[in-house]
Amino acid sequence: MNECYGKKFILNGEMIPEYQFDNSLVYSGQSVYEVIRMVKGCPVFFHDHMERLAQSTRLIGKKMITGEESIRRDIIRLSKTERRKEVNLKIVFNYNSDVRNYLVYFIEPIYPDDEQYRNGVKGILYFAEREDPSSKVINHMLRSSIWQKLILEGAHEALLVNAKGQVTEGSRSNIFFLKGDELTTAPDQVILNGITRIHILDICREKGIALKQECVAADNISEYDAVFMTGTSPVVLPFCCIDNIKFRVDFPLIRDLRNLYIKRAEESTRLFRTVKRK
Repeated sequence: MNECYGKKFILNGEMIPEYQFDNSLVYSGQSVYEVIRMVKGCPVFFHDHMERLAQSTRLIGKKMITGEESIRRDIIRLSKTERRKEVNLKIVFNYNSDVRNYLVYFIEPIYPDDEQYRNGVKGILYFAEREDPSSKVINHMLRSSIWQKLILEGAHEALLVNAKGQVTEGSRSNIFFLKGDELTTAPDQVILNGITRIHILDICREKGIALKQECVAADNISEYDAVFMTGTSPVVLPFCCIDNIKFRVDFPLIRDLRNLYIKRAEESTRLFRTVKRK
């Protein structure tokens, strides 16, 4: 299955028809990547994603294939080919032996619907750890095994459990636990610190929301009132259950965090348009 969505993609600065997309350009060798949500044709938190892309590249001992301004121009060019203005965009730096490729393309978005935000989604515990959680590197084998488990269980997301029996993060999200009026999330150093998570933490500090950064034991998750994930596509999405443990989804705090984040995201797209015009 071709993961490129849309009529065109960009390979090393060149606009190419979608039918020529080759998945091996992404999944052969070593790839670092970013997935960015596009709103009204503009990327959300563009500069934050570029900083993390640079960090991921450094952590695997590689050099950036192209710079932020080139990526900005290519996103603007590619966005003009897509009629759908709310979609996810993927940026990949692929290192395969002596060949380096840079790609920008749309991927089919899977956004929660109103019912899922209202009623929550199912999660499962999955015993696995990322080799280097601080860098956003494609691990095709882990992703495939988790996806198969999600399909079998009819679940939306997998919460990763490390060798110590602690929940660290989601397979494609970050995880927050809520008890009373206090949030708990894993420390930065044991997870991939998502862009959405970074802004949710900032909002918590601004609003004086009680927050602890520590790992929650998988055996103790039933002690919490609610659990939610943060990420590019889900934004802030509650779980109705994890395995057979049920949680509340009707906390005003979860809804407020989502709304405050959306306002920040909209402001970031306005900033991108302002810079674009200069």
